[in-house]
Amino acid sequence: MATIRLSGPADVAALADIWRRSVRATHGFLSERDFVAIERIVQQDYLPQAPLWVFLADGRPAGFMGLSGSHVDALFVDPALRGKGIGRAMLAHAAAIAGALSVDVNEQNAPAVAFYERMGFRCVGRSPLDDAGRPYPLLHMRQQ
Repeated sequence: MATIRLSGPADVAALADIWRRSVRATHGFLSERDFVAIERIVQQDYLPQAPLWVFLADGRPAGFMGLSGSHVDALFVDPALRGKGIGRAMLAHAAAIAGALSVDVNEQNAPAVAFYERMGFRCVGRSPLDDAGRPYPLLHMRQQ
């Protein structure tokens, strides 16, 4: 049985593991130095403090999503469970809460760009650097 609920302190380790394995599977463009720096921020600052929606499959976290208003800040799914509708369900949950959504996606993450396009998002802009000024271009997408 699948459930989506808000995260709690007990979820941090499982969500960090999902983040790490998902990024390793999809972000081959990141330098190891940047991966380590981002991982530290995610584990120490983001996961313990951000209000996150957690997708539970059989009672265990299988993915998570950060949502600020109608902007998807993060969406990560356990790589072993990709293609099973978890991302789609989480976006539907977000849209039910916030209406039409927006998201920023690493341009080099072609599977994520394709996923969001299948979910009805279209590119409305591009930044040559990520939010921290690193050389990882972002596509700004909105749900149509």
